[in-house]
Amino acid sequence: MTTPPTHPDTADFAHVRDWVFDLDNTLYPHHVNLFAQIDRNMTAYVAELLQLEPDAARVLQKQYYRDHGTTLAGLMLHHGVDPNEFLERAHAIDYSAILPDPALGTVIKALPGRKFIFTNGTVKHAEAAARALGILENFDDIFDIVAADYIPKPAGNTYDKFATLNRVDTRRAAMFEDLPRNLAVPRALGMKTVLLVPRNLGSTVLETWEMAENAEEPDCIDYVTDDLAGFLRTIIGTSN
Repeated sequence: MTTPPTHPDTADFAHVRDWVFDLDNTLYPHHVNLFAQIDRNMTAYVAELLQLEPDAARVLQKQYYRDHGTTLAGLMLHHGVDPNEFLERAHAIDYSAILPDPALGTVIKALPGRKFIFTNGTVKHAEAAARALGILENFDDIFDIVAADYIPKPAGNTYDKFATLNRVDTRRAAMFEDLPRNLAVPRALGMKTVLLVPRNLGSTVLETWEMAENAEEPDCIDYVTDDLAGFLRTIIGTSN
């Protein structure tokens, strides 16, 4: 696989008028690791629901995540869980690890056109995280797992629903994500795609299927960066 460039060609983004951002490990950096809290909550939920030991619950949770896009999707399909109850339990976390990022807020505000958060989490979770970053007011809307009828990315129908609901011309849009598999459909729809990776990747523990070099659709990634604010700042430099 050829490594995607890290420095944006501003001409590639001059036409973009809808900017779409994943939330977790994208708008805030991977090292904040909010997902560790969510992960523990999900494991505890699965263990309680199915009367499993924690290790067995975690294995099943991860299997559902890989097979269905989210743990919730697997639990709904196989066990008929109440999604609202699950989401409340999963996102009962402490957001104090997220620090304000005024530089990121400044560049997002300066992007020409509309800005969206598109998350497999909930609006409540996205608002809490974006508020902690100090960037919430810079977004036009949040499309969450509830709006997606609990069908998570990377399902094609979910991207279609997002684009239809918000009247997004995908040929004039860009998508920023931390999971390669979630960029395959946006790229096929004509969006510019940017993969966010952790800084000091070698010291960060990731599932092997989350790594860019293991992407099943390597051509879905136009650019890769570990500095979202810096990447956007370069685009803004010559945007009109």
